[in-house]
Amino acid sequence: PFQVVGGKVKKPGKRGRKPAKIDLKAKLERSRQSARECRARKKLRYQYLEELVSSRERAICALREELEMYKQWCMAMDQGKIPSEIKALLTGEEQGKAQQNSTKLAKAVKTEANSNNP
Repeated sequence: PFQVVGGKVKKPGKRGRKPAKIDLKAKLERSRQSARECRARKKLRYQYLEELVSSRERAICALREELEMYKQWCMAMDQGKIPSEIKALLTGEEQGKAQQNSTKLAKAVKTEANSNNP
């Protein structure tokens, strides 16, 4: 029994070609290969994520240590003590400013001396 739909004759049953035994073996092999590749991609993805997590954990530890150091500095300053690190920063900045000012002054003197000599 054939069906006529829209002027075309249709056979009952499944559409498309029927797989042969060889096709079934090839399909199984492709499936196994695909599964191997999937597992390899999954393994790489997990390795990447584990490395990312460990690097973030190291960053968190470093930031916690830095925060603890700043807390200690604040507690010391609340007690009227200036931590040596802050003194070094302040004296370093003052020395840097003094060096910049002396350099600017020397340049200004040279420029003035050059403009006075005709």
